[in-house]
Amino acid sequence: MRRKLAFYVSILMFSIFLLQCGAYSFTGGNTGDAKTIQIDFFPNQAPLVEPALTQRFTNDLQDLFTRQTNLTLTNTNGDLHFSGEITGYRITPMSGTSNQTAAQNRLTVSVNVRFENKFIEKDNFEKTFSFYSDFDANSQLTGGVLENALDEIIERITQDIFNASVAKW
Repeated sequence: MRRKLAFYVSILMFSIFLLQCGAYSFTGGNTGDAKTIQIDFFPNQAPLVEPALTQRFTNDLQDLFTRQTNLTLTNTNGDLHFSGEITGYRITPMSGTSNQTAAQNRLTVSVNVRFENKFIEKDNFEKTFSFYSDFDANSQLTGGVLENALDEIIERITQDIFNASVAKW
């Protein structure tokens, strides 16, 4: 009988603990009182433009927040609001060979992000996030090489934005 009582008390205490966590999610995001999120389209204003990047980046950022928080995506008047633009898309040679040619190139993408939290104004920021992916200089930045590079870059930048805005890392 005592074991059953101890079991039920521990279940009750654990349930109360979970309720006290409030808006905290197990993925690390604390959204506070926010219920909705607005993520505007991020236009590509970089000197060199990759046509698919804007839509892909915006969709991946929206997917990350809807997967890892309990926020509802909205087109206007969101409690949390992200806007910005892609400001950099550049390819630079990284390491050389004995023939004075590049052995490896680096694709770097930079995104300027404005974040507004209607409930906690001190959390608002405007910040540039950037990441890169290296690829063999003998490869063309098309097809699978481009897809892999963009996968790596977008995943890192969107995670950095998530961490800076709701995870506070």
